[in-house]
Amino acid sequence: MSEQLTEQGFVRVCRLDELPATGAAAADIHGRRVALVRTEDGGVHCVDDTCTHANVSLSEGELDGCTLECWLHGSRFDLLTGEPSGPPATVPIVVHTVRTEGDEVFVALSEES
Repeated sequence: MSEQLTEQGFVRVCRLDELPATGAAAADIHGRRVALVRTEDGGVHCVDDTCTHANVSLSEGELDGCTLECWLHGSRFDLLTGEPSGPPATVPIVVHTVRTEGDEVFVALSEES
């Protein structure tokens, strides 16, 4: 996946066909590791790729509706809010803004870290 900076802080990250039909893929945007997630309804979401409970990749976890599960301890994170569903994670992940234009996916990184 390549990245190109556009106006308003959005970065072109990939094409839709580079993402799984349903599931997550890891990407690097300006040195920040994120998970791009495509849900069953065709929505595309972007969150930080690292679980806030353990230093593991969320893009390797299972997608269930609009939540992404950490494969190590089972915490699920809401893709819209970043909130964990319950322990062991208690700290939300950062959610980034996604925009699609045609078959191109753009992301604006949140200032939070």
